[in-house]
Amino acid sequence: MSEDKKKPIIIVKDLWKSYGSLEVLKGLNLEVYDGETIVILGRSGVGKSVLLRQIIGIERPDKGSVEVDGQYISEMSPSKRLTAAKNSGMLFQSAALFDSMNVGENTSFYLRQHEKMSEKEIRNRVHDALKMVGLEGIEAKMPSELSGGMRKRAALARLIVYRPRIILYDEPTTGLDPITSMQINELMNTTQQELKATSIVVTHDIRSAFTVGDRLAFHDEGKIAVIEDKKDFLHSEDPRLKAFFENAILTQKILEQ
Repeated sequence: MSEDKKKPIIIVKDLWKSYGSLEVLKGLNLEVYDGETIVILGRSGVGKSVLLRQIIGIERPDKGSVEVDGQYISEMSPSKRLTAAKNSGMLFQSAALFDSMNVGENTSFYLRQHEKMSEKEIRNRVHDALKMVGLEGIEAKMPSELSGGMRKRAALARLIVYRPRIILYDEPTTGLDPITSMQINELMNTTQQELKATSIVVTHDIRSAFTVGDRLAFHDEGKIAVIEDKKDFLHSEDPRLKAFFENAILTQKILEQ
């Protein structure tokens, strides 16, 4: 299907965001098609995570618009944004589990707060979500008892338990060893297939980007500088993207020594 016939489910237009005198987003534009996974690459500190917070409705832009599934998130009041975001979820870089709750309680938190379900239905949904991420049977464990990779998987279970249509991932493999990173990548692909979800992944991990992405975008100077399918993205002649690749590959070689 050609791109002009695909349906964009997320439309970001001329988005600007500053923090004091620091301009982070500078007229950014982006369209994400229904059912695809788009990966946004870029150096640290250029505003990739800020873009996710605009899309999920945690923050509001200074100028521009964010349309998600036909609704203008950027123009809503906080209470309406909360309702509109019901079909969206975000996996935070830190996993953001509640330390005072065990894995089962973390996973069931959203359902207990927002859904009218029986205890049996909640237990079944929690079981299915944990099984999907390979953590079946650890409901009683506390977050402090989990490895970094297990914490990320538990956070993903907490997210997919309510079956969102749109999933945002903020640096999902940061701080993980290569084997665990690949496990997380495989889980992201499985989640997308199982839920038929639309996903945006923010990362600086090139290996992860090419494993999970349908299209790849390069975020630079507050805008999306390049956006292509994987093959064209890899062979782009854009000097900014080529410099990013060279630096990322050099850094990876140093880390692997």
